[in-house]
Amino acid sequence: MNSQPRYDLARITLAVLIIGALVAGSLWTLLPFLGALIWGATIVVATWPLLLRIQRSVGGRRSLATAVMIGVMLAIFIVPFGLAIGMLLDVAVEGVELVQAFIAHGLAPPPEWIERVPLVGERVAARWRELAAAGPEAVIETFRPHLRLAAAWVLSITGGFGKVVVHFLLTVIIAAILYSHGEMAAKGVLLFARRIAREQGERAVRLAGQAVRGVALGVIVTALVQSLLAGLGLWVSGVPRAGLLLAVMFVLGVAQLGPLPVLVPAVIWLYWSGSVGWASALLVWTVLVSALDNILRPVLIRRGVDLPLVLIIAGVIGGLIGFGVVGLFIGPVILAVTYTLLESWVRDDKAGAQ
Repeated sequence: MNSQPRYDLARITLAVLIIGALVAGSLWTLLPFLGALIWGATIVVATWPLLLRIQRSVGGRRSLATAVMIGVMLAIFIVPFGLAIGMLLDVAVEGVELVQAFIAHGLAPPPEWIERVPLVGERVAARWRELAAAGPEAVIETFRPHLRLAAAWVLSITGGFGKVVVHFLLTVIIAAILYSHGEMAAKGVLLFARRIAREQGERAVRLAGQAVRGVALGVIVTALVQSLLAGLGLWVSGVPRAGLLLAVMFVLGVAQLGPLPVLVPAVIWLYWSGSVGWASALLVWTVLVSALDNILRPVLIRRGVDLPLVLIIAGVIGGLIGFGVVGLFIGPVILAVTYTLLESWVRDDKAGAQ
């Protein structure tokens, strides 16, 4: 008598529920570190060949190579942070001096160029003269309602910046751990993928790593080249604080906004200040630098991963819109893995039909 296998539906259901609860609880516990974990893994995957190159140059010592990579990460964060702090201190000192001069002498008459501003220039200048004639007390009463909002805004910015610092420190710590034990982590991920989908799962994981490296190479290098060339144009044309603007343009380039939000106001400012020659030269330079990403970025991305370029660009833009800056890497990975799995599934179906 053949006995048919009997399944305990209640036991299976409870087992699935317990496993689901454990997975959900684990994700909930890791939620505060999830963003730093994604960034840390992305940075490590993108820069792993560089780590191996540094390790070979220092005699095969992984700890020293990891220290070099972490030092570079800290420098990339601390240098712009130091520049921003210095600029804020300069602005604060200038602000204190302006307040002291205002209390001593009152509000100065408006500059002549304000009246030449289209549409609102005359009204702003007239209101400015009224406040200057009324004395410091009238100016203080006029701006008193806005001071509380300004203070609240400063506090919110400070708190948000504190979160960014904590997030960055967590990213550095996770990256250091992954740099030190990267082979072990990669082996675990590959074994998990092979357990789920065998060869296709392992191939999808390797393709995800290639996609991250390709996008990092295309996005970061393009942003760096564009910001350096744009900063050189600002410095040559005499725009003040060209170094700080270069850092801002690099951030905008990584966010896929490009250098135009900085270069266009700089061109307008040069025209406004009477430097027509330098403004025209910077305008031509702006057009050339802005068009560079349409040539350089696709070439660099294709060097990292062999996928349709339209798919990669759609992943970069869609990921940025859907997930923020980290979506620059998440979007192409999702589309690349999905495309590969679908292609493999269709290929296997064709092979079975033959």
